Amino acid sequence: MPNFAALIPLILFLLVALVVSIVVRRRTMAAGGGFVKEYFIGNRALGGFVLAMTTIATYGSVSSFVGGPGQAWETGFGWVYMAVVQVTALVLLYGIFGKKMALVSRKLNAVTVVDVVRARYGSNALANCAAVVIVLFFAATMVAQFVGGAKLFEAVTGYSYLVGLALFGVAVILFTTIGGFRGVAVTDALCGVMMLVGIVVLAGGILQAGGGYENIMQSIKATSPAMLEPFSDGTMPPSLYFTQWLLVGVFTFVLPQSVVRTMGYKDVKSLHSAMIWGTVIIGAMMIGVTSLGVLSAGVLTEDLAAYGGSVDNIIPSVIVESLPPALGGIAIIGPVAASISTVSSLLISSSSAIIKDVYLHWCDERGTVPAERSIAVSSQVITLGIGVLVFVLSVVPPDVIWKINMFAFGGLETAFFFVLVCGLFWKKANATGALCSMVGGVVAYCACMAVGFKVMDLHQIVVGIAVAGVLMVIGTLAGRQKPTADLKVFFPE
Repeated sequence: MPNFAALIPLILFLLVALVVSIVVRRRTMAAGGGFVKEYFIGNRALGGFVLAMTTIATYGSVSSFVGGPGQAWETGFGWVYMAVVQVTALVLLYGIFGKKMALVSRKLNAVTVVDVVRARYGSNALANCAAVVIVLFFAATMVAQFVGGAKLFEAVTGYSYLVGLALFGVAVILFTTIGGFRGVAVTDALCGVMMLVGIVVLAGGILQAGGGYENIMQSIKATSPAMLEPFSDGTMPPSLYFTQWLLVGVFTFVLPQSVVRTMGYKDVKSLHSAMIWGTVIIGAMMIGVTSLGVLSAGVLTEDLAAYGGSVDNIIPSVIVESLPPALGGIAIIGPVAASISTVSSLLISSSSAIIKDVYLHWCDERGTVPAERSIAVSSQVITLGIGVLVFVLSVVPPDVIWKINMFAFGGLETAFFFVLVCGLFWKKANATGALCSMVGGVVAYCACMAVGFKVMDLHQIVVGIAVAGVLMVIGTLAGRQKPTADLKVFFPE
């Protein structure tokens, strides 16, 4: 039965976020700076806290709040120990790419990651391939976000899945279409704060419903002692730890939706501040919410079949079980905010891949300059169109959203790891090597995922990355540096 009390906090949050997006948009339009630079990169004016929160909100998707904790409910603290590696995400991102990407992008007047790739290797084929990879894997990620948020909405409020999908599907498309990069960044910061609020509210509900932390731990020890072991009685083998640490930790600093944030900060002080803020908050958020999944085992004590047979149903079920409707409505703002922030960031990046990286470059090569108004309308139409397409694909929901999210993570990491790292730090790397690395690595990764092929029981990301690395070296040795590669910007004498 629909529960309007649970719906009120979410409606208020969406309205506030929409107002914030509109206000930011009007202020940035008044400030000037050009539509493309403002809409796609926020005129490089993000402060430390907003930079940290928008990166965290983009990185922490709905699967971090639904699928991951649900898996922890089934597996135990081993899943929490695996999640600890996510604390390194922002340190690696800002520490490795932060300063160099900012300097390079400013010298090139680059607005997107693909702009940087095109300038570094001097290859339109590579740039267009990168744009296609971004749009395809982003679409898969966005579907997972819409589905996760709508399922959670249905379970907690009692309204249908389609109502939930329509509600914040429309909201996130509006936020992104209206607000652009800076509007998305500020909305992401708001979403990040609400994620923390949601975690605190849910933690209070679980502890109260389970009779306190000590009682919950005693219950888990009595019924499922393997959940307290690092390897969970074989459920969490070392191979899973290793590959998941790579997939959700070490390799995440090359995700284009995160890398573009290093191109939008105001100054070095903002970067350092973001690194500190981000590391503390992402640690509390990711470790905290995954731990709540384990503690949920002290409240939801039946087998998985009683909760719909999917770990994605665990967090919605524990919210309903442990919180009154009004607080339940507040608790779901966190995961819904994660969904909204991730989708809005991916939408703006997908739009920039099509408009900035393909269309405007095509116009530039032909010596034509589209009117500012035409670019603005086209960008917003493309953003809206991609959002609507993802919305339609989400109407029939797939199962186990965290696996979809991890598949997309792996594809993007395989495509961009060596292209970006070698592009920034290996002068000899050339377009032949980069193109072979991106295409060959992604094909190998997707083929292994499709047939379930693994090496030594390691996740397919290992195969994808290995193939991409070998092909980068072979292609670089076999090919030549293009005369259009702007090496002086990347490697000044």
